[in-house]
Amino acid sequence: MQRANGVERSPGNVRQRKSATTRHPPAALTAPQVALPKRSPRTPARPAKAAPGTTDLPRRARLLIDWFNRSARDLPWRRTTDPYAIWVSEIMLQQTQVATVIPYWERWLREFPDPATLAAAPEARVLKLWEGLGYYSRARNLQRAAQTVVREHGSRLPDTVAGLKELAGIGPYTAGAIASIAYNQPAALLDGNVIRVLTRHQAWPGDPRSRELNTRLWAEAQQLVDAAARLTQPRNSGAVRNCSALNQALMELGATVCTPTSPRCDDCPWQTTCAAKARGQTDRFPETAARPKVELRYFATALLRHKDRWLVRQRPTGIVNAGYWEFPNLELPDNTEPRTALAQWLGIPIQQLEAAGTLRHAITRYRMTQHLYRADVPRAVALESARWVSPAELAELALTGPHRRLAATLA
Repeated sequence: MQRANGVERSPGNVRQRKSATTRHPPAALTAPQVALPKRSPRTPARPAKAAPGTTDLPRRARLLIDWFNRSARDLPWRRTTDPYAIWVSEIMLQQTQVATVIPYWERWLREFPDPATLAAAPEARVLKLWEGLGYYSRARNLQRAAQTVVREHGSRLPDTVAGLKELAGIGPYTAGAIASIAYNQPAALLDGNVIRVLTRHQAWPGDPRSRELNTRLWAEAQQLVDAAARLTQPRNSGAVRNCSALNQALMELGATVCTPTSPRCDDCPWQTTCAAKARGQTDRFPETAARPKVELRYFATALLRHKDRWLVRQRPTGIVNAGYWEFPNLELPDNTEPRTALAQWLGIPIQQLEAAGTLRHAITRYRMTQHLYRADVPRAVALESARWVSPAELAELALTGPHRRLAATLA
């Protein structure tokens, strides 16, 4: 998936395809008889070829599941069927790399092993454990949803897509992932990896976010997981979890083989039916819209110390990263001198501010540059929602990722 900020991208509702019906034309009027040439028995009529893979869903599902059972990465959340643990992993994996998520997921489950412990935890502790993962509204939504699960579902996560979608931060993709992976329900899912696999396999043109193609993709994903649900399992092969395996296989294929660039087509279980591969056009699909233009933003940030304590400010509710702490900073309009603007805002002499370098980081389409200034101030500066903290207290606060890196540089 493309996964971001705890909020999922405009997936359309699945529309079931109507079964074809045969219509009989009315009796024709009498017409002159025309002699038709006889077809040679050596050249029988050939039926039209169906689109690749559209008539052999069970075979495609079996190939994909068998490939997954042989090739899947050993990830910690794949060693459990606990719906809560799987839910946490799916939320953390939104817009975040697997290698980054693993230690966060393991630490989270040690401290919050079930919905009840998460629901009862102080919000500050929840935010602290999420520190550095970004898209921080995901952490709040997890706790809000856990409180709903405890209050309304007896601490057990719902096992249907409809029930899961009632919880904060869970949209169609995450609901389908939990229902299929944890409960082995035939629930479809669609993320960036799955979209890439399906559009390439069928060589479907168009923007996957468009209503027409998005609906088509959801229908294809649903037909595949339905086919997996109908597969028979060989004798003595253990529990039948084909829906779980099928959906994980689709995502795994997109993440490891059918990658955005340089896909490893020779390792793909669907290589013989892939239309994009047959045409030599894997780089064409999916036909995503151009990314938003990069925007540059500039800030002036103050590292102020007074009697071995540092000034930090908590971000207010209703904005990005609400509740997290950071060093006082000011966004700069164009052509603004940062040191002057910072001194005026803080109400301190400009001479006290010593340049301390820059810090660069990115969030979605934004490229941020923070101009850093440091000062030892003789009196405590007062700012709204701010406090002076010791180094030990600073270590316990939940800071945004860039400001945690700044905190690590303070002596």
